[in-house]
Amino acid sequence: MPTSMKIPSIFDLMNEEEETENEEKERQKRRKELIEATGVRELFRDGKISINKFTCVGGQCKLCIKACPTNALYWSVGEIGIIEDLCVYCNACVANCMIDNCIKVERTREDDTIEKIGKISDIIKLQEKKNAEKQLERVKTNAVMLRHSYKEKADDKQIRQRQRLLSYKI
Repeated sequence: MPTSMKIPSIFDLMNEEEETENEEKERQKRRKELIEATGVRELFRDGKISINKFTCVGGQCKLCIKACPTNALYWSVGEIGIIEDLCVYCNACVANCMIDNCIKVERTREDDTIEKIGKISDIIKLQEKKNAEKQLERVKTNAVMLRHSYKEKADDKQIRQRQRLLSYKI
């Protein structure tokens, strides 16, 4: 065994893990500061964005760059560049891209649901799903309120009937 190779101890490994945790916390802090400066609200816990360099015609259209609310996309030498720390995974770039699956966004919501978007039809399906969930919640809430009001009316009716019966007995 060569003398130049040192076997890491458990303390060295723990120290490395601590350093990576500190770096990640620092990165998240910097990301938060950068996004706050743009005035855009961050809605997703985590995500990834990628651009297929072979299908991208960004040099001709630059629509995704214009659509990005945080300026996370920029024109680099011959291609679209991404500043990951600025991206809030809002899908504005996907919605404005002319080519399906050229820009792909994968994002994680606060409730740990993962959404993968690569074309405008994915965005529409996702929006329809969210609208259906909201509509279902409204229907459930209205149904509960109707049941309560119906029960109150039934209770009022029973009380009136009892009062009538009592008034006849006197």
